[in-house]
Amino acid sequence: MSVKSNTKKRPSSATQRELDTKIEFMEGLVRRDPDYVDALQLLGDHYTQRGLYVEGLKVDERLARLEPKSPLVFYNLACSYSLTDQFDRAVLALEKAIQLGYSDFKWLAKDPDLKKLRAHPAFVEIKSRIHELKTKPR
Repeated sequence: MSVKSNTKKRPSSATQRELDTKIEFMEGLVRRDPDYVDALQLLGDHYTQRGLYVEGLKVDERLARLEPKSPLVFYNLACSYSLTDQFDRAVLALEKAIQLGYSDFKWLAKDPDLKKLRAHPAFVEIKSRIHELKTKPR
């Protein structure tokens, strides 16, 4: 499983064509098997890399229904909500990811997909929760 990344640099036309081919292939797999989690995860990643954030969000919402106990699924859902400016939903999804065990706080602090969320006042709740977890004795 991978965490989505989104660079601000515009992909080259060759990269865009490659992503479009990967998207088309994954969409075909998902049409044949709508609950194919691995294909859905790759499809969501490819949509995000291509800048198709609404499509990526739809995939992530579907994955959250299929994998309700996966911290990475909810982390990626938070990223999709952030990329589509749905900050309250992003906070809820990120809180759920943390509750389920997501703990890569170094990545969370620099993940470009969460840049807008980190600048949003709602992120204060998440920072407080992370600080609480980091200082909690084990």
